[in-house]
Amino acid sequence: MDDRIAKIRGHMQTNGLDSLLITDPKHVYYLTGFASDPHERFLGLFIPDGDEAFLLLPALDEDKARSASSVPRIETHTDTDNPYVRLKQCVKGSIGNLGIEKENLSVARYEQLSEVLGATSYQDIGSMLNSMRSRKSPDEVKRMKHSIQLIEEVLRRGLSSVRVGVTEIELVAELEYQMKKVGAEKPAFDTMVLSGPNTALPHGVPGTRKIAANELLMFDLGLFADGYASDITRTFAIGEIDAELNKVYHTVLAANEAAIQATKPGVTFASIDKAARDVITEAGYGSRFVHRLGHGLGMDTHEYPSVHGQNENLLQECVLFTVEPGIYIPGHGGVRIEDDVIVTADGVEVLSSFPKELTILG
Repeated sequence: MDDRIAKIRGHMQTNGLDSLLITDPKHVYYLTGFASDPHERFLGLFIPDGDEAFLLLPALDEDKARSASSVPRIETHTDTDNPYVRLKQCVKGSIGNLGIEKENLSVARYEQLSEVLGATSYQDIGSMLNSMRSRKSPDEVKRMKHSIQLIEEVLRRGLSSVRVGVTEIELVAELEYQMKKVGAEKPAFDTMVLSGPNTALPHGVPGTRKIAANELLMFDLGLFADGYASDITRTFAIGEIDAELNKVYHTVLAANEAAIQATKPGVTFASIDKAARDVITEAGYGSRFVHRLGHGLGMDTHEYPSVHGQNENLLQECVLFTVEPGIYIPGHGGVRIEDDVIVTADGVEVLSSFPKELTILG
């Protein structure tokens, strides 16, 4: 954790920042090792240039913070304190140009901070933190692999409950039960199980529709383990499917593999989106691939980078993201196949391993 704060301090000096206030609980965890959900209470990591950093947190979390945080200075506030006044009391000297996370700081909190702290100016540090988080450390990769292994085990177990007549929401319940059984903290997002024509809805909501023969069944699921998320999608056939759905499946599989093969350091995110999109367009389904290729994955289910056709940023080693092309035909069915991948020194490693060939269930 200390090396991350050292990088933060280097950024401060480069960008003329006198101090930083980190309030996103995930960023606090990333920089200190202290994980907390403060709910409506104030949590902040304050880093002054040239002085000791400290955590200000609810008094009820003090013991947990002292045992987990790499930042030794812990300050607390009670439920009857004004936490912004407490923050000001804990700061030595003037605050100057203050770095904040604009996306995480509500207008109400910003107004209270600015009224009490007296910073001379404010500067957003969100992009710097996102860039740091996008390149995963060996420890983070280990945690991600564990999370992915767990969700794949959950899917294997869940498939045993698939049968004609079971509802989408019943399968969701079974999958989320299995997540708890394998030791997950919680689902990474609302578990998605869609069947038949519902598979043509990229963000469909599972309901009471019963699975029927000769249709598609899509699972999009993930979980949190050790603070890190997994996210995979697999699509199956319930019995025999028609020729068009068969073509759609194999087109999406080819697009998924083309994007993975195109992934390596130094190419643009736009180029790997294009590699997948070209396969789908050539097959005649270009207008049915209606979303980006993928997104970053880590402490959040969706984080930097966004993998789409306008992102000309270059891939760097240790950046981890999803590859999830899809084709969706309204009223008929859809296919999405999603893997979690990480850029290596000379290419890519696919972290998800659940089989991708068309599998017939039932």
